[in-house]
Amino acid sequence: MLHIEVTRKSRTYALSSALTLLILLSCSAAPRNFPQSETGKFFSLTNIQTDTLFNSRQIIHVITIPDTSLKWLNIEFAYSDSALVKTSSIAEQHHAVAAVNGSFFDMDSGGSVCYFELNDSVISRTKSSGKWAIPDSLANGAVVLSKDSHIEIQPAKTEKFYEESKQENAVLISGPLLIHNSQPMKLPDMQFSEKRHPRTFLCLTQNAVLLIAVDGRSATAEGMSLYEAQKYLQSLGCVDAINLDGGGSTTMWTKDNGLVNHPSDKTGERRVADEILIIEK
Repeated sequence: MLHIEVTRKSRTYALSSALTLLILLSCSAAPRNFPQSETGKFFSLTNIQTDTLFNSRQIIHVITIPDTSLKWLNIEFAYSDSALVKTSSIAEQHHAVAAVNGSFFDMDSGGSVCYFELNDSVISRTKSSGKWAIPDSLANGAVVLSKDSHIEIQPAKTEKFYEESKQENAVLISGPLLIHNSQPMKLPDMQFSEKRHPRTFLCLTQNAVLLIAVDGRSATAEGMSLYEAQKYLQSLGCVDAINLDGGGSTTMWTKDNGLVNHPSDKTGERRVADEILIIEK
């Protein structure tokens, strides 16, 4: 059984069908009547609950931002200088309309453990040793925002390249890179790739930006392995896609709905080091 809710114009439509996930999602995810007058008018939120995808229980949340809506929206990175902060709190502070958590971070001392650059200033560098170190095979992708707010997902270049280049407004390293030029990338041979966990993804299709949160570690949502994620993201038409921090960090928030997904930590939404925000211009 598949249950899909599509939120548009502050209304919710419920659909149940035996059709495949791919057909239903492709029919339901594309927003209509843009622009509209209320918050959330430039994107759609699709909530999917199924027990047939990968023969598992899945709850998936997809924010679809058509490229045509980027005339009215900015995609931005945010972070806190002093402490870890909830994605929802940072989103509210920046008057965002939607947000997801960002890249990997030090859960003990705070701060990102991946290269992060904003406005030509280096906020953090990839941590190569210690408890929260990130291997190169994992941190092999980059989300790049250009000076004109164009977004790109690419294989990570060296920190020196990004630091010396003045073409980018922001760079956030994460990973692994899941899909590049419509082709699945080789994944690191580790349990992180093979086991099912809550996940956060950023994906670019031919005509939209997708923010995706996959619930997990619960009786109603098992999460995905990264191999399963690649197949699912390809079914959505992702040309380029990257894995962000997941597990208890996976968070999706919108101004209209508040916390959209179901964070897996027993204490609820986890505090994180950085976030990806959608902000009206």
